[in-house]
Amino acid sequence: MAAPVLILQETDSTNAEARNRAEAGEFGPLWIAAKRQTAGRGRRGRGWDTDTGNLAQTLLLTLEKTPIEASQLTFVSALAVYDLVARYVPPSLVTIKWPNDVLLDGRKVSGILLESGPLGAGHIWLAIGIGVNLLTAPTGLERPATAIADHLTADRVSPPSFEDGANALAETFQHWLDIWQQQGFEPVRQAWVDRTPGLYGPCIARLSNETLEGTADGIESDGSLRLRLADGTVRVVSAGDVFFGVNA
Repeated sequence: MAAPVLILQETDSTNAEARNRAEAGEFGPLWIAAKRQTAGRGRRGRGWDTDTGNLAQTLLLTLEKTPIEASQLTFVSALAVYDLVARYVPPSLVTIKWPNDVLLDGRKVSGILLESGPLGAGHIWLAIGIGVNLLTAPTGLERPATAIADHLTADRVSPPSFEDGANALAETFQHWLDIWQQQGFEPVRQAWVDRTPGLYGPCIARLSNETLEGTADGIESDGSLRLRLADGTVRVVSAGDVFFGVNA
């Protein structure tokens, strides 16, 4: 059964709300959704403010896992968003870009940010923040963005409401979380690979201190990207901005 969804009218950040609750002793599982975020954050501290109608929510979860094991949930998150978006648009338009960007018609439609902290006795709390463009797409991003409302299937006249989207995401996430918990990472990894084009083509990886260019060579068992450089060496990339294609 999916975790309950708490809907707030406004908050600074759903991830911050989850962190505050975890540090106060709340363990979840609980989805915290906000109709408006005033200080949302994406990867590398980038802003992720949301307009009314777009989805911003965070799952607060407690796990008996290492942070490295828990990081596999970034792939669970991407699959959950993929399934959510594909409910409302032609599925052929939906893809995933390593590691967790869900694209709609080649443009960014969501953002995912995982944060964690220790609880002792081998447990950690995890805040899995997810934003989905239901109605509108932000501008001024490094790569173009879009929204579900711009690509609806012929049988739909409008995108999901905030409430319907929040509950749908809780459902799709629970599906893949159950698979991960019961069967391990491999079926999640394989499902993710099946939805991720470009894993064996031209690729640029922008890391915190360097930019690498070469050919993507699939992913490791833990989800890290293999990048083959021009001199034949292979670098394993665990985090960074990755762009696939000849115009990467």
